[in-house]
Amino acid sequence: MSRVAVPRKPRASSQARIEAILAAARELLAGQGVAGLSIYSVAERAQIPPSSVYHFFASVPALLEALTADVHRAFREALSAPIDSAAFNTWHDLSRLVERRMLDIYKEDTAARQLILAQHGLSEVVQADRQHDLELGELMHTLFDRHFQLPAMPRDVDVFALAMELSDRVYARSMQLHEQITPRMAEEGMRVFEAYLGLYLPPYLAKRPS
Repeated sequence: MSRVAVPRKPRASSQARIEAILAAARELLAGQGVAGLSIYSVAERAQIPPSSVYHFFASVPALLEALTADVHRAFREALSAPIDSAAFNTWHDLSRLVERRMLDIYKEDTAARQLILAQHGLSEVVQADRQHDLELGELMHTLFDRHFQLPAMPRDVDVFALAMELSDRVYARSMQLHEQITPRMAEEGMRVFEAYLGLYLPPYLAKRPS
C-alpha cells in the first residue's frame, strides 16, 4: 500500500531563522525602503551567513513575497476578528469599521506601507499583493453577508477586492505626496471604498439578526 506524502513543517530552528530573516528585512524596509534591501544586508542585520538567507529565500523578490504574505496575514486576521453587531447599523458603517482596521495596520506596519503602497515597481510583489487581495475580497464578502442580506453580486468582477485596491490607490497617493497616510487622505480612501461598493449595494440593506 502506497503512503501519502505529508508536507513537513519547518523545524523549530529553521522557523526561528526564517522569523529572524523576516524581522531583519522589516527593519531594513523601515529604514531604507525596498532599494536598501539585499540578501547580504538582510544577512548582516540578522547576524547569520548569507548562505542561510539564500537557503530559505532564493532572491530579494522571494523574500519580499514572503513579507507581503505576512502583511496580508495581518489583514486577514483583522477581517476575521470579532465585530460587535451593535457597533454599526448600516453597511456603510461596517465598511468604515473594516477600512479603519486596515488603516491601523498601515499606520503601525512600515513594511505594509513600503510593500503595498510605495512605488517600488517589483512585479512579483505587485502580483502577490493582487492575489492576496482576491482572498481578502472573499473574506470581506463573507463578512458583509454575515451581517447583511446582500443582493446578487457579479461573478465576473471581484467587487470587494477592487474596492480595496481602489482605496489603496488613494493611500498610496498620500504616501507619495506626504510620506504618510494623512487623516484627510484616509477619509478620502474610505469614501472611495464606500463609493465603489455603493455601485453594487443599495443605500439600505436589511441587517441580519445578530
